[in-house]
Amino acid sequence: MSSEINKFSHSSLLYLSLINKKLSFIKKNNKGFIMKWYVFLIAALFFFSINQNLFAQQKNKGVFVNSKPGFFEEIKKGIDEFNKPEKKPRRSFKMDFAGIDIPKSKEEFKYFWHNEPVSQGNTGTCWSFSTTSFFESEVYRQTGKKVQLSPIYTAYWEYIEKVKGFVKSRGTSLVDQGSEANAVSKIYKKYGIVPVAAYSGLLPGQKFHDHSKLIKEIHTYLDNVKNTNAWDEDEVVKVVKSILNHYLGKPPTQVVVDGKTYTPKEYLTDYLKLNLDDYVDVLSYMQQPYWQQVEYEVPDNWWHNKDYYNVPLDDFMKILKNAIKNGYTMAIGGDVSEAGYDSWEKCAVVPTFDIPGNYIDEYSRQFRFSNKTTTDDHGIHLVGYEDKDSTMWFLIKDSGSGSRNTGDKGYYFYREDYVKLKIMDFMVHKDMFKDYFNKFNK
Repeated sequence: MSSEINKFSHSSLLYLSLINKKLSFIKKNNKGFIMKWYVFLIAALFFFSINQNLFAQQKNKGVFVNSKPGFFEEIKKGIDEFNKPEKKPRRSFKMDFAGIDIPKSKEEFKYFWHNEPVSQGNTGTCWSFSTTSFFESEVYRQTGKKVQLSPIYTAYWEYIEKVKGFVKSRGTSLVDQGSEANAVSKIYKKYGIVPVAAYSGLLPGQKFHDHSKLIKEIHTYLDNVKNTNAWDEDEVVKVVKSILNHYLGKPPTQVVVDGKTYTPKEYLTDYLKLNLDDYVDVLSYMQQPYWQQVEYEVPDNWWHNKDYYNVPLDDFMKILKNAIKNGYTMAIGGDVSEAGYDSWEKCAVVPTFDIPGNYIDEYSRQFRFSNKTTTDDHGIHLVGYEDKDSTMWFLIKDSGSGSRNTGDKGYYFYREDYVKLKIMDFMVHKDMFKDYFNKFNK
């Protein structure tokens, strides 16, 4: 209070002196009356000064606070529930595996060297992940080197090749995420390959691959190219590269491995020592002549490759079994949407209510391909086998999400009947096909 009085003394005495001067004359004539007013004014000024200082506005401070959900969140939730009723769980008709003797672990299988499974995330690039894994195994089989290659590097340049095809065809060639195993060979030959450590295709902080926004942006741009007839290939490729660089990062033009610098092509030929002409794609369907190299007539073969060796189904299975028993893994492709395909059981079999195993032949296989119940919808890596109760099972390395639902993450167990009915093609080293070359028409 003493400090406040001091402030009063300093700020208010000036006002009192002025009042004294004004009232000096009146004091002489009416001392009693004036003295009462004088006391009153002193008290008023005193309290005015005290209040002015005691209740002066204080400076406020600001702080950062996290937002908290309020009642408006309840309003939005209620509106969303009304506008979008909760969906009932989707039901599908599946085989009952109860009582069926199926493999329980990948350790039951004899398998050959491959890198640990990796997830393709939310992308349609199974063809690249599976064939990349296949070539990693081939490098190890031939050189003993354990390498991890970049599947997204290959996907990047395949997007570019598709866009070039789109321009050349004036918008009729497919541009999407899918492709075929031999697209990897094609890209390696033209652009080389790099280790995944040099190009992961993931941005900082990104855990899983996701090409949904990337492909949507490319489609939107290409729609505009088509609508405006802007068929300048260099310009279109430039724009699409900028989209890919934004979502995937820019692919490297050089890599350093074991202290030596390589271009992607040099890394392929000098370090990996892969000869891509040593690999063949084997197909089996009836809509093209057997013992000829034919086109695999599916959308993902967007460049209409005609290098597939088309063989009868019995030979198809014989080559496949012989290869894996001799330590040659394969990149395989086919259909994964059947009642006997179950990610929680990690198994793929053909139920008898679909077709008994001993009735599976080239006709039942072609029938399903023709009516589109067999489609070319997934690429995987066959890495091992097991003979179980006179039936052959295959260990499958899979980059798809379902393979990680339970058990050995990144694997499935395919029974022989499933492969025979639903797997349409495979890539293998030509050494496993050498007895068949002379059967093909030139």
